[in-house]
Amino acid sequence: MRPPRLAPLFASVRALKGVGPRIEGLLDKLVAPRQQGAHARAIDLLWHLPVGLVDRARIPSISQAQMGELATLEVRVAEHRPGGGRRGARAPYRILVEDDTGALELVYFKADPNYLKRLLPVGETRLISGKIEAYDGWLQMPHPDHVAAVDKAGTLPLIEPVYPLTAGLSNTTLRKAIDGALRQVPTLPEWIDAAYLAKQAWPSFADAIKRLHAPEGDADLLPSSPARSRLAYDELLANQLALAIIRQRLKKRAGKSLAASGKLRRAIVGALPFALTAAQQRALTEIDADMASGSRMLRLLQGDVGSGKTVVALLAMATAVEAGTQTAFMAPTELLARQHLATLRGFAEAANLRVALLTGRERGKERDSILDALKAGDIDILIGTHALFQETVAFRDLGLVVIDEQHRFGVHQRLALQKKGTGTGAELLVMTATPIPRTLLLTSYGDMDVSRLDEKPPGRKPVKTSAIPLERLDEVIGGVARAVEKGAQIYWVCPLVAESELLDVAAAEERFIELRARFGDSVGLVHGKLTGKDKDAVMARFASGALSILVSTTVIEVGVDVPNASIMIIEHAERFGLAQLHQLRGRVGRGAAESSCILLYKQPLGETARERLNVMRSTEDGFVIAEEDLRLRGGGEVLGTRQSGLPAFRIAILPEHQELLEAARDSARLTLSRNPTLEGEDGERLRLLLYLFERDDAVKLMRAG
Repeated sequence: MRPPRLAPLFASVRALKGVGPRIEGLLDKLVAPRQQGAHARAIDLLWHLPVGLVDRARIPSISQAQMGELATLEVRVAEHRPGGGRRGARAPYRILVEDDTGALELVYFKADPNYLKRLLPVGETRLISGKIEAYDGWLQMPHPDHVAAVDKAGTLPLIEPVYPLTAGLSNTTLRKAIDGALRQVPTLPEWIDAAYLAKQAWPSFADAIKRLHAPEGDADLLPSSPARSRLAYDELLANQLALAIIRQRLKKRAGKSLAASGKLRRAIVGALPFALTAAQQRALTEIDADMASGSRMLRLLQGDVGSGKTVVALLAMATAVEAGTQTAFMAPTELLARQHLATLRGFAEAANLRVALLTGRERGKERDSILDALKAGDIDILIGTHALFQETVAFRDLGLVVIDEQHRFGVHQRLALQKKGTGTGAELLVMTATPIPRTLLLTSYGDMDVSRLDEKPPGRKPVKTSAIPLERLDEVIGGVARAVEKGAQIYWVCPLVAESELLDVAAAEERFIELRARFGDSVGLVHGKLTGKDKDAVMARFASGALSILVSTTVIEVGVDVPNASIMIIEHAERFGLAQLHQLRGRVGRGAAESSCILLYKQPLGETARERLNVMRSTEDGFVIAEEDLRLRGGGEVLGTRQSGLPAFRIAILPEHQELLEAARDSARLTLSRNPTLEGEDGERLRLLLYLFERDDAVKLMRAG
């Protein structure tokens, strides 16, 4: 249960003065949480921060007012001029105002004359603020933003924050709603260590949130301002505390001790066409230690493209099987699951491991026989997609779960599969071929230990990367023709058109038709709208060498392995993120041939796109690329998908608040080492913080023991 003192912050915006059904609908559109059917609450308004300032500094006189600029003037009301007459009934209502240097008209459309007569009585002096324009030779100010009596000058905001808006909602209306939300902020106890708070010279939580919505200058809008830094730290501390609690809870649960003599592993290593790298051996040592311990394994294996993660996973699974349990290997797409089956089956046979596949495509009797064999313990390794989550899928004894491309699955999905283990649940190894910057490791995988593969297997050749403008497309196609004659195979990846798979498919189909006209039946097409069977059939023809050119959308981004393919062409490369470009480039350079990657771009290039392409040309190190991607794009987008299970921060900005993140992590760990269940007064304050930033799950976990 959320503490009662926070209730006003989590109440609907309808409870705020002046917010009726229409305004509520607009605020829902602007600030409501992303869950379906969610409505805007007072706290959502507080996290909606200004992005600029309007300076309404007073100017001495009408004669000094500049056209097109904001002005705040002291004027006498000379005359009301209602609409109508020759201009018709719809003509605006005008009010003539003046000072000793000149005159201008205030213009109101669809106005209530009685209201305007009360607001601006003839003969009275008023302060007015708004934009100066000209019409028919007259200076005018349409719909002034503010009107106040001279003795109420203090009510006029001379520095006014400007917010992101939605159609139909004015800055003034939004500000009134935010002012109402600010009045709901309760007095809260301080959860930041007093010495650290003093060292940073930060305001209290309530003062910080008020200052952010009443900036006195541009410096108050910066991520480094004391108020913004304070709240960013609060949010990061809540995130790190929640992850640490989840980690503590999962580690506390007993795991199976999965240790083995290594007989199956030696059989597989003997069948490999290459020796393991030092990085692979180091990762296996870390995984073995986790699996053999009595605690639950929660390990992330991150490696660059082609660093040999799949082999490490297979050797870990061999240990789990030799220890008497079964294993599950989950991939994000059916294409990738089938690719893993093809890769693993050959090596697994050397150790007599029984491997099966379960995706949405296996149905009827075929599916039933797989499920029966699984329950009977006749399958050692089950490879599949999210179909493995279904309740009908039951293992005899699941000991180890391996999840590939972890960022495609949320935390809840990985926990659901882990629970299929009998008794204490299964050990968990998750893998990603998208090297994760340190910042995102801390914010998203803080509940896990990390192993890193930073070497490529011997024999992997560098990929020569060049950036070429689309105007030279004919030259590129000529080069493709020469390469095809020599027996080369080529990927041609078509652009991300929009957040629409249909548009992406249309672009790929268009390029396919053009290349087919030139190269005939040696060109294939694969995209996300094809059925699984059709996709596999095209990929099989490419893998066998029957196709020379494979035109594709980004479905081939991860895991597709055709060693003979040596050229990667990425069309409209400027539209892709760095991590995605790096993944695509990783599809070549896997065989004996010299490989190249051509980044086709449309001119003129924006600054960020140019930097991205330069990074691609200068390095193949995925870890360097990941850090650059974070710098260029910001944390929310770095893994190429908003559905990545990454925390969506409302106040903190990464990497700008990196130092605060490190401090928050250290504080969270220290706190839980001293007070694992957040008891007493200090613990109560931190529970408030978790509820405030909606990390309720962590509190529930703690209460469950």
